[in-house]
Amino acid sequence: MIRSMTGFGEATRELAQGQLRATVKTVNHRFFNAHLRTPAGFDRFEAEIQVWLKSFFSRGHVNLTLVLERNRVAGPDGLPELDLDRARHYRRLLGTLRDELGLSGEVELSSILRFGDLFQAPELSGTEEEADPALIREVVEEAAQRALAMREEEGARLQEDLSGRLQAMGERLAVIEDRAPKRLLVERDRLQAAIKELSQQDEVDEDRLAKEMAYLVERWDINEEVVRSRAHLDAFRKTLEVGDGEPVGKRLGFLVQEMHREANTIASKANDLEIGHASVAIREEIERLREQLENVE
Repeated sequence: MIRSMTGFGEATRELAQGQLRATVKTVNHRFFNAHLRTPAGFDRFEAEIQVWLKSFFSRGHVNLTLVLERNRVAGPDGLPELDLDRARHYRRLLGTLRDELGLSGEVELSSILRFGDLFQAPELSGTEEEADPALIREVVEEAAQRALAMREEEGARLQEDLSGRLQAMGERLAVIEDRAPKRLLVERDRLQAAIKELSQQDEVDEDRLAKEMAYLVERWDINEEVVRSRAHLDAFRKTLEVGDGEPVGKRLGFLVQEMHREANTIASKANDLEIGHASVAIREEIERLREQLENVE
């Protein structure tokens, strides 16, 4: 079973300081790349957090956000209080600004209220206590596990889509295999008629015809390309079905490159409308595979 690189997970834990919420978001990236946002005082855990996340994700851009909603000490009514000293200071500053610049008007209440720090929230508690590293690890790993589960669910949908594209490519290869020898017979008959017309003879020089056909068979032979294409399809399918949880995106990307190489060679040797159409359809499916693999771990 393959995994997508798109995922989201969230978890919370109660610390002495308050509730800690971890959010993990992942998107596609060629390598493992973590970006962390942590509350003040939690930066000393970031190196360890990187290691914890790495154990869940081998590839992808991983965004981790930790938010601490600190506990508060409720007053008699639990309501915020006005900071009068700060308000008086702002009034003096505004008066000085008016006098120094020669402005008119009085310092109004509306002017002072524009300063948003005049009202103090209830005092925070637990700010001096050390955060428990074990609880931090728990919340990070739980959020990562949930993001990983989402990546696996998305991977199942991707796998179904990729399998459908492999089947479509296999069907087109069957068309090419069936048509390839027939086009040689058609070309043989055309050459036979052309030689007869040019030589103005009822009998065709069989040696000359045989040489021309041998040349065309060698030039138009696509048997090896078809065989290799089927081998790549089988390898791709087996990789999808391994189910060992290991990252397979790079391996599948290499197989897609090889498929594209063989499809291009088949198209260059087609010399037949039906084979040409089938090879175009195969290359379209390969491009869709390539696009989907951008998000496979």
